[in-house]
Amino acid sequence: MEAKIEIQNLKCGGCANTIKTKLEEISGVQNISIEVENSSLSFEYGEQVHYETAIDKLNSIGYPMVGETNNLSKKAKSYVSCVIGKIQK
Repeated sequence: MEAKIEIQNLKCGGCANTIKTKLEEISGVQNISIEVENSSLSFEYGEQVHYETAIDKLNSIGYPMVGETNNLSKKAKSYVSCVIGKIQK
């Protein structure tokens, strides 16, 4: 199955690098594509649990879906994730 979602706090290639790296760690998630300009990403997943795990991972690193709560804590996590993504790039 394929998911295409809009996320919050996606600002640059560093963010995209972190997101892709973290989602690639999830068994059952593949073909990850990130569009920074649209704050969106798409990926394929095998089962619903893989989708839910991906959404949980995005939240835990500071990139909630559009429409979800985006508090200061998530914004701070996305900033840290962004910096790490730039370093690892």
